[in-house]
Amino acid sequence: MTTTTTYRPAVLADTDNAELAALVLRVSLGGLFLAHAWLKIFVFTPAGTAGYFESIGFPAALAYLVILAELGGGIALILGVYSRAVSLALVPILLGSIYAPHGAAGFIFSNEGGGWEFPAFWAIALIVQALLGNGSFALGSNRN
Repeated sequence: MTTTTTYRPAVLADTDNAELAALVLRVSLGGLFLAHAWLKIFVFTPAGTAGYFESIGFPAALAYLVILAELGGGIALILGVYSRAVSLALVPILLGSIYAPHGAAGFIFSNEGGGWEFPAFWAIALIVQALLGNGSFALGSNRN
């Protein structure tokens, strides 16, 4: 009988798959939030984003709060600081994007105006991150 061993670099030798999965999910979610904040700042501009929020019935000031939440939340997730709380705090942003503007476009995200499929999946992924915790290579403890 032969046994096979799987090579794992020393830095990962004591890390289980759930910890690595939490790391990959956490960094991916954080990167997505930074990308969305970048889009609102450098493509649409904060003032343009505020104008858009007003045009769909939200207060203009909410746009600035969303930009700050996406920036701060994205950085916190990538660094692994309070990932559980940050993940849950970001869920309302995605629920708001389902409510307006994506909800009226139907389910499929490729519909004109972008449906609510992607924001719903993203919200679920944030809830999964909150359940998993920080995972590996995080600045905060896994209890956060």
